[in-house]
Amino acid sequence: MTSELIELLRRRIAIIADHAWRDRDAAGHLEALKAVSEEISAWTAAHRTSVDAQLRHYLGNASYQKALAHLEALDGK
Repeated sequence: MTSELIELLRRRIAIIADHAWRDRDAAGHLEALKAVSEEISAWTAAHRTSVDAQLRHYLGNASYQKALAHLEALDGK
């Protein structure tokens, strides 16, 4: 379940980091960022009751880097 969220969060970070894409096609880059952000929001809404309070907090505040770090720390346990 959380592996899907981890993938979405990593994809969002990769899109943000792709400055060449942004410089070459700003509109396409923004659309991709919007799309993955909407997928994260949909995942959050669908799984809100099944994730821990800390992750809910990060997702609710759009602290996606912190959410990813939290999930990766849980995966490492």
